Amino acid sequence: MCGMADPFQKTNTGVADAAVMQDPNRQWWEGHPMRYDWRQSITSPELTLEFFDEIDRRFISESKAYLNWRYTPFDNLIDYAKLRNSDVLEIGVGCGSHAELLSQHAKSFVGIDLTTYATRATRRRFDLKKLGGSIVQMDAERLAFRENQFDYIWSWGVIHHALDMNSILAEMRRVLKPGGTAIVMVYHRSFWNYYVIAGFLGGLYHGHLLKGRSLRESIALQTDGVLARFYSVQEWKKLASDYLDVRHVHVFGPKADLLPIPAGSLKSKFDHMLPDNTARFLTNRCRLGTLLVSAMQKPVEAH
Repeated sequence: MCGMADPFQKTNTGVADAAVMQDPNRQWWEGHPMRYDWRQSITSPELTLEFFDEIDRRFISESKAYLNWRYTPFDNLIDYAKLRNSDVLEIGVGCGSHAELLSQHAKSFVGIDLTTYATRATRRRFDLKKLGGSIVQMDAERLAFRENQFDYIWSWGVIHHALDMNSILAEMRRVLKPGGTAIVMVYHRSFWNYYVIAGFLGGLYHGHLLKGRSLRESIALQTDGVLARFYSVQEWKKLASDYLDVRHVHVFGPKADLLPIPAGSLKSKFDHMLPDNTARFLTNRCRLGTLLVSAMQKPVEAH
């Protein structure tokens, strides 16, 4: 396992049967939208202002601990001032938390998602908050945009669920303007978070290994989506560099990445006791976190 070169997949899907797999992929996310309600239900009526505010509170509070931005959420990754003159595309809007942030600063904004739920929810958010932009249901592997249309692409925790990563990266390159920027987060694979916590300890806790499942199968059963891929820093650089210039790569992760026990009161106590700066040192500086974020650019001479 430690010498595995290919990124992990929940299935052995290839390009040939991508069309067959896309429906289950879409259906999974229709039934499991990113509402951050897997531990505690949201009590506000669905798709109301209170509903979206609670989603944002949960998402922002968790990500603040490991990203430690200064003023505006994600401002250590997003150059909001530069967005004022940028046509922005977000791949995978979820329930619109990032879409709201980006659209408020962008010259123009388009958000896409594979699912009906996500596009409907984000459109409703935009209507309620009177935000400008367009939300479209679309497959990122086949973008319905012209070449060189966008200055900036943002995608947070989405494309590692793609059936064909190469197609998405090629499409991102195609629709980016020369010199355009893409900020992308995919799942990170380190020995600690992948093999020790998720593979071995998670496999024992959930009983997968005791039932004869492999580490990879156990991780598959613990991971969201029909399929999911995890990349080491070098694997991601090698793959993405075929399409875009990889300028920076960082690893982040919540405190939950560090303690190999399931969610519960003990884990909550650990989270409160561990200082944020200590957790960031381990997840970010020591690269033990599960979030790999890269800043990439389309070459200026590209057409």
